[in-house]
Amino acid sequence: MTVLIRANEAEVLAASGVTLLADVTETEGHLTSHRSVFQAGKEGAPPHLHREAAELFFVLKGSLRVLIGEELATLEQGDFLLVPPNTPHAFEAAGDEPAEVLFVLTQAKPRFGYYRLLEGAYRGDTDWAEVAKTSDLYDNHYVESPTWQGRLMD
Repeated sequence: MTVLIRANEAEVLAASGVTLLADVTETEGHLTSHRSVFQAGKEGAPPHLHREAAELFFVLKGSLRVLIGEELATLEQGDFLLVPPNTPHAFEAAGDEPAEVLFVLTQAKPRFGYYRLLEGAYRGDTDWAEVAKTSDLYDNHYVESPTWQGRLMD
C-alpha cells in the first residue's frame, strides 16, 4: 500500500489550522496524520489522552509548548516527540510566532471526523459539548491538569 497526498489536494480546515493528510481508512489502519498551524497565544489542544493511540509530534516551524504527563517541555523546529497511550498531553504555540507541527497517530481510530467537528466548533457552528461527547468514538479523552492550568504563572 502506497499513500501519496499532494499538498494542493489535502483538505484544509482553515478555522482550526488543520490540514488533513491521511486517515486510517487510507492507510489500512496503520496511522492517521495531519499538519497543524497554531497561532501565537492560542491553545492548540487542552489536556487530553488517547487510550489506544500513540501520538508523534514533529515541529516543522516555530516552537511548541507541550504538556507530557505532568511535565512541561518546549519543542523547537526539528524536534520529535512520541507520546505513548494513556499519557495526558496538551500543546500550544510557544513564543511570538506560529508553530507548524506534523502529527502522526498510530493504533488510532479514524480521526478526520473529529477534526471536522472541531472545525465546526472553531467556526461557532458546533457546540463544544458535542465535541466532548465523542471521546470514545475518536479516542480523545479530556483530562484535568493543574500543571497545564498553571503554566502561564511560571
